[in-house]
Amino acid sequence: MYRFLLTPRWWVVNILAALAIPVCLVMGSWQLGRFETRVETHQEQQEQKDLGDGAAGRPMGELLPVTQETTGDAATVTGRYGPQLLVPDRTLDGETGFYVLTLLRTDAPVGGDGDGSAAGTPTSVPVLRGWLPGDADPAKAPEPPAGEVTVTGALQASEHQGSPGVHTEGGLPRGQVGMISAAALINVVDEQVSTAWITLFEADGGMQPVPAEVPQGSGLDLKAFQNLGYTAQWFVFAGFVIFMWYRLFRREAEVARDLALGLTSPDPGGSGPEAPDPAAAAAEPGPEADDGERSRAPAPTA
Repeated sequence: MYRFLLTPRWWVVNILAALAIPVCLVMGSWQLGRFETRVETHQEQQEQKDLGDGAAGRPMGELLPVTQETTGDAATVTGRYGPQLLVPDRTLDGETGFYVLTLLRTDAPVGGDGDGSAAGTPTSVPVLRGWLPGDADPAKAPEPPAGEVTVTGALQASEHQGSPGVHTEGGLPRGQVGMISAAALINVVDEQVSTAWITLFEADGGMQPVPAEVPQGSGLDLKAFQNLGYTAQWFVFAGFVIFMWYRLFRREAEVARDLALGLTSPDPGGSGPEAPDPAAAAAEPGPEADDGERSRAPAPTA
């Protein structure tokens, strides 16, 4: 009864199903793996954030260049504070304010070519000392500590135009910058600036510390849940292939069973039961025709 499985048409159906199901399962597993990686990264970042305040930190040069693995790591830098800038329109805990960004001048390069500075050239590291509410006002920003200091904070990569809160329209007052990046800072200060920067774990001068940003493409963001949605889609596709194969198989099996029991006649074209002949059906009188013939027949004479 299942000889139809050996027909060329069913060979094609079986091969396509055998290829489609593993592909769907592999793609679903891959998307699930990406989601799990993002969850693990998020957990590591949360643990790192919880331990950040008490972390001793490593020299910043050892963590460069900045990668997804080193972003948020505790880094230390020693130097003297220099020019101070304000970064307006930054939100913290739902309130709008501004960042206080101060360049820390080092006596030696922080990371050589790894941080974008020339080898042997002293580098200034942007240090995000804290956040204050309200409009950006230099009078509100506390002066940085004098003398040589060693600061510890979370290592961060340069911001870009797609970063949250970045001001790209230009036209900012003197002493303000819309983006924390070497490309933006070299336009307002005459110093060699590191491409990496740090945000202090403990803000000074009554400011609030700014939490470290997670690296782009990691953490439990919208893309992470998109990966989870794609996982479900691929597994649904695999189930749909199995369902369609079973539906076609059951239909063919029912047709083969009816043929074996003689309930239907084989179609000469192989497409199904034999269809009735329209000419024969028209020539054969039905019950209504028999009744009409009898009504028109002459009555017998006595």
